[in-house]
Amino acid sequence: MGLEGAGWHPAAWREPDARPAELFSARYWVDLVREAESGLLDFVTIEDSLVDGPEERADRVRGRLDAVLIASRVAPRTTRIGLVPTAVVTHTEPFHLSKAIATLDYVSSGRAGLQVRVSTSRYDAGHFGRRPAPDPAEACAEAAHYVEVVRRLWDSWEDDAEIRDVATGRFVDREKLHYIDFDGPWFSVKGPSITPRPPQGQPLVVAPASAGVEADVALVAPARAADAEAADVFGDVVVFLDETPGRAADRKARLDELAGAELDAVVFAGTPGELADELISWQAAGLSGFRLRPGAIPHDLTEITRKLVPLLQARGAFRTRYSANTLRGLLGLGRPANRHASTGD
Repeated sequence: MGLEGAGWHPAAWREPDARPAELFSARYWVDLVREAESGLLDFVTIEDSLVDGPEERADRVRGRLDAVLIASRVAPRTTRIGLVPTAVVTHTEPFHLSKAIATLDYVSSGRAGLQVRVSTSRYDAGHFGRRPAPDPAEACAEAAHYVEVVRRLWDSWEDDAEIRDVATGRFVDREKLHYIDFDGPWFSVKGPSITPRPPQGQPLVVAPASAGVEADVALVAPARAADAEAADVFGDVVVFLDETPGRAADRKARLDELAGAELDAVVFAGTPGELADELISWQAAGLSGFRLRPGAIPHDLTEITRKLVPLLQARGAFRTRYSANTLRGLLGLGRPANRHASTGD
């Protein structure tokens, strides 16, 4: 499930059941994630970006809360669903982000992930003033190094590095903390992290397949499942749902007219039953799962959790209970061994 403010359509905040006055409240985000958890979904991604450029129209939602901090606030108020905040890696430091996501993994007892986003916007670059905006190839190459640094930092403490022996006064075994000594064109990071290895070992990394990073879950348009290399490949779809045939498409058309534009994404507009048919067909074609992005919240969110999920359950195509306590466990991914554990490096 992909969560974005009032929904992924830029005019969604104008829907009668939207809650635009609450977009910057903790309660709003807790409500959304709890609804997703009631539908037994694997995880939610929480969208984030750097503020859009000055050409942005005044009839769109402006401003946003930090996705990692939202996830940390939501974590104690949920129990099983994975929490995957988005980070714009082009303009942030991998050491800081590795610590933040490791902390989220502790706060959530092993349910954290990271969604990687790159930026080629000159407006984003202008917020920092340290360099011009990179071109797409450079941004993706940098992101690949960024993720490698983050992963190495997560492994820089071995699992049993903490001793906590009051009698001897040894809190850590210094031999089990490791410099990462990463030296590349964009980053020179010595390490080790200041946060012990996360409960999952390696929190989940989610990224568009086009980003070219080492991801556990790659997001693709459903028709391009074969293009991605990852442990899991998820189809990425914006959805508008209604049980009455034709009503979802009409609602989308009305929102398009209000916004003066259509969404630049794969969009499904139809009934929950029709979407269930599509998902089963796409899964048979090789997809591991899906990130469904509600076009408007709460309507399309609850159509997913309360209408679509029961239909999939009735067809034996979706879980009827959570069977694991960690996000990696929900996706059937094992806890990775620490890269230093077997070598003692």
